[in-house]
Order: sequence, then structure tokens, then C-alpha cells
Amino acid sequence: AEALAGLEPRYTALSGPSFAAEVLRGLPTAVVLAARDETLGRTLRELFSGPSFRCYSSTDVVGVEMGGALKNVMAIAAGVCDGLGLGHNSRAALVTRGLAEMSRLGVACGARPATFMGLSGLGDLTLTCAGDLSRNRQVGLRLGHGESLETITRSLGMVAEGVKTTAAVHALALRLGIDAPITAAVHCILYEKRPAHEALRSLMNRDLREE
Repeated sequence: AEALAGLEPRYTALSGPSFAAEVLRGLPTAVVLAARDETLGRTLRELFSGPSFRCYSSTDVVGVEMGGALKNVMAIAAGVCDGLGLGHNSRAALVTRGLAEMSRLGVACGARPATFMGLSGLGDLTLTCAGDLSRNRQVGLRLGHGESLETITRSLGMVAEGVKTTAAVHALALRLGIDAPITAAVHCILYEKRPAHEALRSLMNRDLREE
């Protein structure tokens, strides 16, 4: 919108739990189209939807965009948990607190809290943190197994968006004064060479408070 301001651009953001390989196979998938123009959103959700591909619409463009980006950071953290063999309890706790962190960051940028309980928030987060087709989860798994980030990115053969997103989100949280401990832990692993087990276990030593 900033780059094309002089053209008064009309666009939508497509997000949600949708591994491309499964969409291609025609497996049932639900996504969300975010457009500030509600009429455009309604038009496009009809155009994109089909027998196995269901589109919802939303006017919360910031929330949908941020949900699609922030969940990649959490997926790296979830992968690290699994790579370290920390168990199902730890992954469930991380995903839950990760969703809260995503919502805090999104609301600080003008998003609606409810958006993060939808397809681009909870939906995409659940898929990306647990699905083996997730590139970001694979990065976390391999970090948890002790591989270096350089080795992983060189051999992955695909882009794992969460690696660069972590740096951007960490900087955003610091600038806005938002508590983002999971992002900070992933940042320590990726960019500060802190051992993965130390970074994640430090989350357990934070001050206790109400949920």
C-alpha cells in the first residue's frame, strides 16, 4: 500500500493453514482472504472457493498478514522442542503461549485480537508447528538435533521464512516494548549462537504470573 499509494491499490492477503502439496491434491482446505474493501473480499472469496477449497473473508488485513508471518517463528521454536525431545507437554505449552505472543504483537500493530483465533492465527499456527511439510518446523527440528543454521539453510533447498522473520519480529517487539519471550529465545538460537536447550529452557525460569 505504501509503495503503490499513488495508484490507490486494491489488494487482498491470502493466508491460513494450507500446505501447497495438499491443496494440489484436492484435499479439503480452508483459508482467509483479508481486504480492507469488504465488497472486494466477498467477491474474491466466491471466486477462489471450490469443492475442496473454502475461502472466508476478513477486513483485518494487518491481523491476517501478521498471523501468516508470526506463526513461522513459533514453528521454529516448536521444531526445536521436538528436536530436543522435550515432549508433547512442552510443545502444547509453546504453541499456546506462542499464540498469546502473536496476538500481543498484532494488537500493538492495530490488528484485532479475534483474528488470531481464526485461520491465519490458530489455524496456521497449529498446522505449521505440527506438520512435517512445514519448512520452518524442519529448521527447528534440525537445530534441536544440533545442526548449525548455516548447514540447515544450505541444504534445505527451500526458503524457511521464519529465519528472517525472527530478526524482524524481535526488532519490532523491542521497538514497541512488547513482551515476546519465545521470539527472543528463537533469536538467541538463530543469531546469538546460544545452545537450543538453554534458550528454550530459559522460558521455564521466567517470573510466574497470571495467564
